[in-house]
Amino acid sequence: MGACGQRAATVARCVCGGNGRRGELFVWDAVGDDSVASCGTRILALEADMSPVFSLAWSLDGAMLVSGGTDGMLRWWDIERDRSPAVVQGHEGWVHSIRVSPDGGTGASSGEDGVIKLWDLHSRRHLVTLRRDRPYERLNITGIRGVTEAQKTTLRALGAIEEASVPGMQHAPLGT
Repeated sequence: MGACGQRAATVARCVCGGNGRRGELFVWDAVGDDSVASCGTRILALEADMSPVFSLAWSLDGAMLVSGGTDGMLRWWDIERDRSPAVVQGHEGWVHSIRVSPDGGTGASSGEDGVIKLWDLHSRRHLVTLRRDRPYERLNITGIRGVTEAQKTTLRALGAIEEASVPGMQHAPLGT
């Protein structure tokens, strides 16, 4: 697993992961042109208490690396200062992908939880969550009959809604 980011016309920084149990990433400077890179030099070993890394993205200037792993956490690594990463809960389950916007200010992460989250890369602040509709999104099950409480719970988990009942108010049966 690895990722490369261009820093200059002839230098690329690459990252590869360690054995997964120790939570390490290695940063390499690979010297060469776009077609063939010669063997580079390992310039940095990043270590933290983390799960195996599944996705990486470089900031446009190459000074920051964002990683996401099987623990759902996003880690902002300051490559220039080589210090412990800032850690933010990103997703429930694995982080599948991380991308940086063309202007370098916004990051997007997607995860096993089925959502895409947008982040301010500089402040590490969560901006918005994008979620596709679930199978019963916005289905009103208020007053539904013939359904167990467990089935209602499942329907709500799949997007159904239930309005709070008003004491003394009865719902008219459908079709009358």
